Amino acid sequence: MPVLASAFDLPDRLAAKRDPALLASDERHFAAIAASLETSIAELSRRLAAARLAPGGRGQQAMDRDLDVHRLSARLRALRRYRLDLCLGRIVLAGEDAPVYIGRLGLSDADGRQLLVDWRTPAAEPFFGATLANPMGLVSRRRYRWTAGRISDYWDEVFTPEHLDGNPALDDESALLASLGASRSPRMRDVLSTIQADQDAIIRADSRGALVVDGGPGTGKTVVALHRAAYLLYSDPRLAPSRGGVLFVGPHEPYLSYVADVLPSLGEESVQICTLRDLVPGGRAVPGETDPEVARLKSSADLARAVENAVRSFERPPTRGMTVTTPWGDIRIGAADWAEAFAAADPALPHNDARDQVWQELIDVVTDQLDKEDEEAPPHLIGRALLRSEELRAAFARAWPLLDPVGVLRDLWTRPDLLQECAPWLSRAQVSALQRDGRDRWTVSDLPLLDAARLRVGDPEAAARRRAREAALAAEREQRDRVLDELIAADDSEMLTMSILRGQDARNSLTDEAALPGADPDLLAGPFAHILVDEAQELTDAEWGMLLRRCPSRSFTIVGDRAQARHGFAESWQARLARVGIASVTLSSLTVNYRTPEEVMAEAEPVIRAALPDANVPVSIRRSGVPVVRGATRELPGILESWLAEHEQGIACVIGDPGYAGSERVRSLTPETAKGLEFDLVVLVDPDRFGSSIEGAVDRYVSMTRATRQLVLLTSDRPS
Repeated sequence: MPVLASAFDLPDRLAAKRDPALLASDERHFAAIAASLETSIAELSRRLAAARLAPGGRGQQAMDRDLDVHRLSARLRALRRYRLDLCLGRIVLAGEDAPVYIGRLGLSDADGRQLLVDWRTPAAEPFFGATLANPMGLVSRRRYRWTAGRISDYWDEVFTPEHLDGNPALDDESALLASLGASRSPRMRDVLSTIQADQDAIIRADSRGALVVDGGPGTGKTVVALHRAAYLLYSDPRLAPSRGGVLFVGPHEPYLSYVADVLPSLGEESVQICTLRDLVPGGRAVPGETDPEVARLKSSADLARAVENAVRSFERPPTRGMTVTTPWGDIRIGAADWAEAFAAADPALPHNDARDQVWQELIDVVTDQLDKEDEEAPPHLIGRALLRSEELRAAFARAWPLLDPVGVLRDLWTRPDLLQECAPWLSRAQVSALQRDGRDRWTVSDLPLLDAARLRVGDPEAAARRRAREAALAAEREQRDRVLDELIAADDSEMLTMSILRGQDARNSLTDEAALPGADPDLLAGPFAHILVDEAQELTDAEWGMLLRRCPSRSFTIVGDRAQARHGFAESWQARLARVGIASVTLSSLTVNYRTPEEVMAEAEPVIRAALPDANVPVSIRRSGVPVVRGATRELPGILESWLAEHEQGIACVIGDPGYAGSERVRSLTPETAKGLEFDLVVLVDPDRFGSSIEGAVDRYVSMTRATRQLVLLTSDRPS
């Protein structure tokens, strides 16, 4: 790493901040960080190369090697990603002379001296949480702004009167406001150094139960949720990937692209990020539901019970007995034997997975009976004889068939008698409305039900893969035992060294299970230890079911704004979540709008108040100095051309004009796909066409509040 003459690159307008008395201690510390980074990167590179060249080994040894390679690679990527700008700022504690420097990651020098304290540790909490009202033991705090690897500005805050000494860097809000005023980019900007106290308290809240983060536009809900994911994985061992890990659910695909860099920039790469559509294979490609009544019916959690009832209808033990012929005589399998075997099914297992369990229990029940009658009948031979019985296998296939989850839902939508039986609460008209032709033309409303069927039924190929794996394992063990027996028999050493191989533990350790065929895990099937969901106000009961099935612990971070619910949100968060099965709820509100200028919020607030008088409209803390502009739709090309000419950086967005194709720096979105995003310029085309309903008001409000600098409202009938 080349050594810079200075870590600071302050422009001429900040000449007063170049005072060596203000920067000398930082310069020395950054030199130490640079040296430690160079040493750490070289050492990690050496260890990673050695780990990759090491023999793979077998079983646990191979797994340990792979984990070591993954851990070293992740640490090396993090150090190379940021270098000196790993440092966010510094704090000085009362009674201490040396500053504590806060980083994205922890870092020590060769002597073990702590150069950077990881932002997620308790020691770093005052950097984010201290205020004048609650300084948390701080004397001062300094935040850095990094540009191209060097500090382009910095700000000091002091918490004791005796330190108000005319320092030119003193400004208790400038770091935040400068960050907010920066141009937007296609990816969410790094905001870790300007996390505010109200946001940090939510980030560090306990993971038990459900935490609802309720806040209007611009309050930093998404920032909080992403940083909370990284914090919880660092601080709470119960959420480690080995125990389920963390799932982050966003509202749509553009949102995922927008936030893609945030978690890796925080040193966290184990979080699974997806949309609700991604939870079902092929879900991104399905169209919306065109029939409002069908969409309403499918949004209820009740139809998941219909899926459950449909699967149970395929799990019916025969009520009539049968006789199976074996070399030891005829065996009578009665209705009670079938019922006993079916009762042994683990209710936590999917239908297809439990099938083998029920079959084995049936074999055991019959074998026990025959073994009592004929002591010469070996149990394993009895099992083989029963397995060869085509009559028994056919009876079992009818009683507990291998199911296809898609086929289960197809049956419900094409057989009104089955749907009425499995969902007796539906009227005949509702059953009729849900019927469709036999082709699998799924819509987004079907996804929660396809998901319920898939998790309840299981992968129809999983059982076959498991049997193939078990057969391969048995074959390998048989081959291993034969080789070991030959080695032991040929051992003529005085100590009979090979006799140690007689132990079962030694034999098991020689089986390379990692090399055996296995199923590729569905990374989104869960269960997860914690789920964070953004824009949660839009979720239907059925969609909540998709998440609840993946989080048995009910440990959630739920981020949303009731005022941005397109279909209305009349309940409290507590009542809404209790209805879907989440009882333990803590509510935290964000009320400060850090993003949207006052000029824009003055236009947007009346729009949402007219439809939702009790909307949680946040208070903006900054002005852009740019008024809201009104014009005609024909002016759109000229407005965009002028803006692009005047602004070399930044991102604009046109909302409400499906005919506009967009470009590299000008997006074209709908109100739904713009949700959760932010742009320097927003041009809203014909907002009145969104309608006078709550949905229309929410779409206008959401669209207007995406702007961080300027809002333009265009209508078709306005003269130029």
